[in-house]
Amino acid sequence: MKIGRVNPAQTLDQQGITGLGTVYYNLLEPALIEEALKRAEGTLGQGGALLVTTGKHTGRSPNDKFVVRSASVEDTIWWDNNAPMEPAAFDRLHADMLRHMQGRDYFVQDLYGGADPDHRLDVRLVTELAWHGLFIRHMLRRPEAEELARFVPEFTILNCPGFQADPNRHGCRSETVIALNFEKKLILIGGTAYAGENKKSVFTLLNYILPGKGVMAMHCSANHAIGNPGDSAVFFGLSGTGKTTLSADPGRVLIGDDEHGWSENGIFNFEGGCYAKTINLSPTAEPEIYATTGKFGTVIENMVFDPDTFDLDFEDDSLTANTRCAYPLHYISNASETARAGHPSNIIMLTCDAFGVLPPIARLTPAQAMYHFLSGFTSKVAGTERGVTEPEPTFSTCFGAPFMPRRPEVYGNLLREKIDRHAATCWLVNTGWTGGAYGTGARMPIRATRALLAAALDGTLNKGAFRRDPNFGFEVPVEAPGVAEVLLDPRRTWSVNEEYDAQAAKLVQMFADNFAQYVPFIDEDVKAAAIG
Repeated sequence: MKIGRVNPAQTLDQQGITGLGTVYYNLLEPALIEEALKRAEGTLGQGGALLVTTGKHTGRSPNDKFVVRSASVEDTIWWDNNAPMEPAAFDRLHADMLRHMQGRDYFVQDLYGGADPDHRLDVRLVTELAWHGLFIRHMLRRPEAEELARFVPEFTILNCPGFQADPNRHGCRSETVIALNFEKKLILIGGTAYAGENKKSVFTLLNYILPGKGVMAMHCSANHAIGNPGDSAVFFGLSGTGKTTLSADPGRVLIGDDEHGWSENGIFNFEGGCYAKTINLSPTAEPEIYATTGKFGTVIENMVFDPDTFDLDFEDDSLTANTRCAYPLHYISNASETARAGHPSNIIMLTCDAFGVLPPIARLTPAQAMYHFLSGFTSKVAGTERGVTEPEPTFSTCFGAPFMPRRPEVYGNLLREKIDRHAATCWLVNTGWTGGAYGTGARMPIRATRALLAAALDGTLNKGAFRRDPNFGFEVPVEAPGVAEVLLDPRRTWSVNEEYDAQAAKLVQMFADNFAQYVPFIDEDVKAAAIG
């Protein structure tokens, strides 16, 4: 049986997926919530939010993600970063998953990634969970009714949380599997109910497809000046660096919080919604994100709540510290209606330096920007993971290595070329520690970070004087409006200068050791920009 809005020429039957139970095509939010509640997939929360748990997997499973090693992609995939799966193993996995699907009900959503109409990717998600359909309706972009009537998916995702993979038979690592087949334009997800796998699978597709068309795919947030989409900025950053918080500036228009492209037309959001972390979410510091947790249709994952009042406990991490909510972008009042803007005037690279070495802001040359983009540095701190007793560097190339199918230099060269062509100013912003390393120093004042970003984005900072950092060679402002001058020179914030020098030398060496893997693939000026 088929229910919902479906293009009769593009049913699952036409795709060779037959023998299913009831198939629900493109249900809207109320119907998806009704089906989820009917199937005991979740609980209706305050304001009509849907409260769900994801079971064993409360986050992504990067070690269970594979790319099929077909001839057409053999020479373009970064195999050191992407586990290969043999085509025959994928075919067995596909056949077994189709058998698993027999007689079961499924939910289909036909959506697309990419607000730029010249670079959109039409994707069909087929899942056995109604709430996954609701989640992906928020996260991707929705075709207009007339588009839906003739929708033809370029890629299809089959997501079966109830399916258990067999490592020996399917060439994977465990009963959980995420397998991408670029040749067959098919993604198979099994053994996990974590909805983020759907979102990041589409991101991985775009990260492979778009660079081949000269479009930069970016793991970043983005905003633009009110009334001036031509004055835009992108914010790269790994978890904990402030990417979502700092781009959600009430004085600017939010384009998106996580995934964007940079084409010949400017920048554009891949998504139609946000997937925000909710642990310790504050109604004071982040009022608009907080408000979405009480709005109709918001999907709230793995949050503990009072069974009588349905009040959410934003501090309880007993299920996971990775509690999240997914909601459409229009739930944020200053969100862009088009999810597009002009070429960015400023590129911000956020890092959380727990070593207390990096200045709060530095200006980068295009070569230095490529160096720091390829490095993708931030820090883990003591207590965040078992066995971590002192600050531990984390380098995730392009600020998103798990989602990068191509070699990092492909993305780095694209970014550098676009920075050069459009004369963007690049900044490295440290939201980590100052006056000492984690444990002795203090966290960079958020007020100072916001003041520095405001001065960078409005052009004030560029007009002032700069000094050259002796460790990394980038330029550091000597003064900035509303910021204590001493804060701009991290060495001066330490009580013992020699201790700072030793810590700086240690961090420089960590950067050099990590960057050695890219040296054979980069230009001489980037090598020269590596260390000051």
